[in-house]
Amino acid sequence: MNEQIEAVKAYLLDLQDRICAALETEDGSARFAEDAWTRPAGGGGRTRVIENGALIEKGGVNFSHVFGAGLPPSASAHRPELAGRGFQALGVSLVIHPENPYVPTSHANVRFFIAEKDGEAPVWWFGGGFDLTPYYGNEEDCVHWHRVAHDACAPFGGDVYPRFKQWCDRYFYLKHRAEPRGIGGLFFDDLNEWDFDTSFAFMRAVGDAYLEAYLPILQRRKHLPYGEREREFQQLRRGRYVEYNLVYDRGTLFGLQSGGRTESILMSLPPVVRWGYDKHPEPGTPEARLTEYFLQERDWLQER
Repeated sequence: MNEQIEAVKAYLLDLQDRICAALETEDGSARFAEDAWTRPAGGGGRTRVIENGALIEKGGVNFSHVFGAGLPPSASAHRPELAGRGFQALGVSLVIHPENPYVPTSHANVRFFIAEKDGEAPVWWFGGGFDLTPYYGNEEDCVHWHRVAHDACAPFGGDVYPRFKQWCDRYFYLKHRAEPRGIGGLFFDDLNEWDFDTSFAFMRAVGDAYLEAYLPILQRRKHLPYGEREREFQQLRRGRYVEYNLVYDRGTLFGLQSGGRTESILMSLPPVVRWGYDKHPEPGTPEARLTEYFLQERDWLQER
């Protein structure tokens, strides 16, 4: 499958370039710094980080292509029959943390795995998605985000968006807090139910949709005024983001278990976070409405 792997790699490198260029333009001040790295056990990547911009307080857009003699536990947990196979994993993963509390944090990831064993056919699959984590909810943003997600899925079947939207709602959920991380989007993994070309086309549709989904939200919200109250609440909610990534996120676990580059893996964490004991917003406030209304499983498109 060398030809297919090279096609996936070329797409992912181009996707990283396009997303970084668009976000630099939107920020208007900071630029991504690139850190190329090599993994001793096999492979490497390009980590790109942007910090202290006019819009983006911290963000990272990473490409990696790693390989090894045995799949890490996080990659074979749902496919135990693949344990011990040699693997290659390629992906682009990004997290953007704006400074303005009215601009949501966004995350996206698209990836490709292939597991190989002598004498047997290779097993491949795609995964990825994107999700939005607002601190101050806005219905227009939620509907737009899910409309773009729906339209990216539509050419692949009417059941695709509802299925992967529900998967996202289940996946990005903090069980110990009994609340979702954000307002969802799309999540899929172990995708090989279609042929390779269709599956690859779907991964590209999701990867390409990220900017279409996120840039209009950045543009609408980035100039809204805010004060210390909003920043404090944003930082408290960022604590939930950290808890999720360190406790549940399969991508974080895969990176650490596979001997990946720690700085690249943990670039997803926000720069300024706070925790407070048993903190709850006052009833009737915009802060309370985030959890009471926006962080609830709902069909944003059906309600409009």
